[in-house]
Amino acid sequence: MIFVKASEGSLGRIFFIRLEDGDVLPRCIEDFAARNNVKRGWCLLLGGVGDGEVVVGPRNSAEMPPEIMMLPVDGAHEVAAIGMLAPGEDGRPILHMHGALGRSGQTMTGCLRRGVTVWLYSEAILCEITGTGATRVMNKETGFLMLEPNAGES
Repeated sequence: MIFVKASEGSLGRIFFIRLEDGDVLPRCIEDFAARNNVKRGWCLLLGGVGDGEVVVGPRNSAEMPPEIMMLPVDGAHEVAAIGMLAPGEDGRPILHMHGALGRSGQTMTGCLRRGVTVWLYSEAILCEITGTGATRVMNKETGFLMLEPNAGES
């Protein structure tokens, strides 16, 4: 039998968000969530990004904690991304978002956690999830803030 860590919640509010040139992802979504008391949810993003760095994997997948590999976002890229929002141990919302970024026929895919800036305009849909206690907890072995579905208060 396979054990899966999970918790059940319900769909709460849904926000349509317009992001402006220079807004920094994922921070601007996290700040919006904090201002609107959204503790948990998921987020879709589409539009443009133009600067920053994307995590594109570990240098050596057997090494713990892994040394991350970064690629710069060099100029305007189209982006489609999805992420999960859950509070950290301090209660502040943390968005873990991965996306595909394309420019001139080339695509890079990775984690936007380190920060990328909006180029011109982007759109996001933030869907709140209520009734679950999921939180992000630092895992000492990996060095990652990992989702703990049954932790915290709902």
